[in-house]
Amino acid sequence: MAETANATLYRDELIQAFERRTAALRPRVTSDGIREGNNFVFLVNGSGSASAVTRGANGKIPSRANDATQVTCTLAEWHDKPQTTKFNIFAGQAGAARRASMQQESVGVLNRKEDDLIVDALEASTQYAGTGTEVLSVSKALHAVTVVTNANAVMSANDVTGLITPAAFAYLVQNALISSKDYVNTSMLPGAPSMFVWCNATWMVHTGLPGNATSSERLFVFHRNAIGFAFDVAGMDVDAGYNSEDAYWWARCSGHIGSKLLQNTGVCSIRHDGSGFAATA
Repeated sequence: MAETANATLYRDELIQAFERRTAALRPRVTSDGIREGNNFVFLVNGSGSASAVTRGANGKIPSRANDATQVTCTLAEWHDKPQTTKFNIFAGQAGAARRASMQQESVGVLNRKEDDLIVDALEASTQYAGTGTEVLSVSKALHAVTVVTNANAVMSANDVTGLITPAAFAYLVQNALISSKDYVNTSMLPGAPSMFVWCNATWMVHTGLPGNATSSERLFVFHRNAIGFAFDVAGMDVDAGYNSEDAYWWARCSGHIGSKLLQNTGVCSIRHDGSGFAATA
C-alpha cells in the first residue's frame, strides 16, 4: 500500500509569456489617419536645394518651382484571431483568465505588427554609417547622427530617433558620455531606462530590430519626416464572442495600417555585432 498521495495544485491566474505587446514607434514617425481607401499619399515638398539668384539682365527675377514628391503608402488589413473550445476552457487551467487573455494578447499581436511595418520601412533605406560590422561606440553613434544631419534635417530630440538593440545599449551605456547625467537628460545608472535623450536625439531600445541578439544586428538613426505611417482613423477593431453552434470562444483584433520610407537621406543604419551579449547554452 502506498504511503503517500501527493496532490498537484494549479494556479488559476496566468503568467504572461515574454513578448513585445506595445507599439512604441508610431509617435516617432510622421503618421496620419484616413477614413477610407487603401492608398495614402504623403507629399514631400522642398526647394530642391535651390540657391538664391540675382535679378536677370532683363530686369526680372528668375522664377522656379518647388520640388514636390508624392510617396504612396499602401494600407493592408492585418488580423489576429485566437480561439478555443468551450470544453478546453471548462477543463483547462485558469479557464476564465484564458478567455480574457485571448483578447489582450490579440491586441498585443496587432501592436507588434505596427512596429514591424515601421521597421520594414526603415529597412528599405540604403545609407549606412561605415561599411564594417562592430560593437556600438559613441563614435559610431555620432557617425550615424552626422549622416542624418548632413541631409539638412532639423536635429531635435522630438524629431530624431536612435533605435538600438539591447546589446547596442549595453555597449553604449558603458561610456561615461552616455551614463553620466552631465551629458544626458537623466542618469543611466542605476535603473537605466529603455529611452534617453542624447546628442539631439531620443534613443530607444527595441527588441524587434533586424538580427536582434546576433552578429548581424541593424540599428537606425532617423528623422520623423523620413518615415510615413498611415492608419484607419477609426482605430483598431477589437471584438470577442462565443459561437454557440460549434461551442467555442473567440477573440479578434484587426487593423488597417501601412508604412513607407519617405526620404532615404533621413535614415542612417548601423551594422552592429550584438553576439557578445547573446545567450549561450
